[in-house]
Amino acid sequence: MASDTVGVFNYMLAPSDGSRPYNTINSDSTTGKPVRNWVEDTHDIRIEDVRGKEELYKLDIAGFQYGQEAAKHTSFLNDDEVEREYYPESIDLIKRVTGATSIVIFDHTIRRRRPGEVDDSPQKRQPVQLVHVDQTTASSIARVHRHLPPTEAPSLLRRRFQIINLWRPISHAAVDWPLALCDFRSVDYEKDLVPVALVYPDREGETFGVQYNPNHRWKYMKAMTPEEFVLIKCFDSVQDGSVARLTPHTGFQDPNTPEGAPLRESIELRALVFYD
Repeated sequence: MASDTVGVFNYMLAPSDGSRPYNTINSDSTTGKPVRNWVEDTHDIRIEDVRGKEELYKLDIAGFQYGQEAAKHTSFLNDDEVEREYYPESIDLIKRVTGATSIVIFDHTIRRRRPGEVDDSPQKRQPVQLVHVDQTTASSIARVHRHLPPTEAPSLLRRRFQIINLWRPISHAAVDWPLALCDFRSVDYEKDLVPVALVYPDREGETFGVQYNPNHRWKYMKAMTPEEFVLIKCFDSVQDGSVARLTPHTGFQDPNTPEGAPLRESIELRALVFYD
């Protein structure tokens, strides 16, 4: 039984003076919020529960794809262990789902919702409460140069490549603060997406902020379990209109979450995905 819901989503309004939007990766420890020069634009959004019809949503059509496969690594308490144990099985999983020939995982984020805590370091990441896309075209290409040898990057960039985020709940089902995904077919690529500089302590990245569009069609899979995952396309070098290029997404507070549901815990891996 599908259970659609309504959530309050935070879109973005770009700076009115036309300056380049930016925000910091870490929250300010005094305000608890990232430093930025743009404002949030909140809207009540209906989110369709696709459980039971998740087969309709594929990476190249909607920009995301659900699947079922338990991870062998289950503790997710130690970053070195995650890299040693979870990365290889995740590479294998992404290859099988996508048909890609080579995959380089360049980072992961473990999120544990802790109300009242400040998200001011990688060890304290909370669910993201903002409609966004992890990478722009420029930052996707920069990732290839950053994570692959200079002898290999140029030839890899001539082939099809993607950035894909593998997301799954850990410890228990994600009833609290589920993940919502926007069907790419409802996105106006030119009008809805705004490049935002992401300022790290030592460098700068770039993500897409997303401006509200009433045509956006939002989906989620209610109560995803650790045995389930979703692949989220953040970038695709095929940009001729034949495939979905990306998927805006956000965590959201589901008003139907039962009292006392365990707080959301999840892991996402970001992978460079190459094809022959």
